[in-house]
Order: sequence, then C-alpha cells, then structure tokens
Amino acid sequence: MRKTDTLQDNRDVITELRQKDSHFANIFDEHTQLDQQINHLEKDLVKHASRDEEIEQMKRRKLQLKDEIYKIIDKNKLQSHA
Repeated sequence: MRKTDTLQDNRDVITELRQKDSHFANIFDEHTQLDQQINHLEKDLVKHASRDEEIEQMKRRKLQLKDEIYKIIDKNKLQSHA
C-alpha cells in the first residue's frame, strides 16, 4: 500500500474484510467509535480541558488500531494479488 492511501481509498477492501473477518470488523468499529468520541470531546471545550489525558489515551489507542487495520489491509491486498 502506498503511504498516501487512506481508509477512504481502501473502502472496497474494508467492506470485504468487515464481512469476512470478525476481528477486523471489531477493530474497525472500535477505531470509528474512538474517532467519534474524540471529535465530540474536542468540540466541547469545557470537557476537553478536564479530559486532556483521557483524550490522549484515546488517540494513542486509535493510532494502534489504525496501524493494525492497515497491516490487515496490506496483507489482504498481497494475498489477493498472489
């Protein structure tokens, strides 16, 4: 996968993986939920100020999930082209 590929660029692969791989579906869903929670908290300035550490932990977890998602996508692409 090119470094510039985004999740949007891989939506067909993601759709396929979510249907056939329950682990992938779970981590993708968790990533999506974290993204929504982080965005919500960052928009609420009062909550954001009191939850900076929690937000940072969420961002770290989201990044771990994203790395795992891309590894699975890459592996699937390699298997598809083999």
